[in-house]
Amino acid sequence: MKTILSVHSLTKKFGHLTAVNNLSFTIEKGNVYGILGPNGSGKSTTLGIVLNVVNKTSGEFKWFDGSKSTHQALKKVGAIIERPNFYPYMSAVQNLRLVCKIKGVSEGKIEEKLQVVGLIERKHSKFRTYSLGMKQRLAIASALLNDPEILILDEPTNGLDPQGIHQIREIIKKIAADGTTILLASHLLDEVEKVCSHVVILRKGEKLYSGRVDGMLASHGFFELKSDDLSVLKSYLEKNASFGEVKIENGMLTAFLKEEMNALELNQTLFSQGIVLSHLVKRKESLEEQFLALTKNSQP
Repeated sequence: MKTILSVHSLTKKFGHLTAVNNLSFTIEKGNVYGILGPNGSGKSTTLGIVLNVVNKTSGEFKWFDGSKSTHQALKKVGAIIERPNFYPYMSAVQNLRLVCKIKGVSEGKIEEKLQVVGLIERKHSKFRTYSLGMKQRLAIASALLNDPEILILDEPTNGLDPQGIHQIREIIKKIAADGTTILLASHLLDEVEKVCSHVVILRKGEKLYSGRVDGMLASHGFFELKSDDLSVLKSYLEKNASFGEVKIENGMLTAFLKEEMNALELNQTLFSQGIVLSHLVKRKESLEEQFLALTKNSQP
């Protein structure tokens, strides 16, 4: 698979503060990557470095196969790392024509990109009449004008209402489905879970995890169980090596698995012990639960 971006041992210090610490990850073509972490975790700094707007302290990164200069490579990159900045008295089309002149690309793609972001009906409306969500969508159209191989978005849904958030996420999925690789920074677990195939989790500039969203922690999931005597059920499962944490909340027992086990197998085992279940559901841990477990385990 083609490598779009490779980052190796990247470090950025601002005086005594280390914003990015020895960070390494790779971005392959055709995936949607999320850089996930709370504010101050180094997400925006990392994007700034690879986009040549922030100088690194040490380490290295290379775009594509590394044969071109960063300046040349960035011609194949589309990015929005700040609030959309267009002329308020000009229409969407007029603003995008100006972007085409600045980028040195043809104006022939303007209508197509406005269609992608759902603004074709408002293409002649002045920018100042746009809602915040529409402004963000115009910025995405602008970043797509050079048909980039990768689109980089920093907190793309920040400050938007629920409808605006939904529209941006659907646009990201559509762009990805058309084959454009996407890298987005977000502090929202929900966003990464809904949109991304891969995730890099940062905390205080350090990488905690890098890999597929669905493979995070290689979680085996958990069972939600009910029976007439939850204390007997809890006692039995706590002695079973297949289970880790077992807890009871609001009349429901939750048992986390250490290894793979299906519901039928558990039901039969418990029945043979005289434990009859009135409720049995197997679930995967949400990204939030896994993220909390991961960050908890990394506390100094």
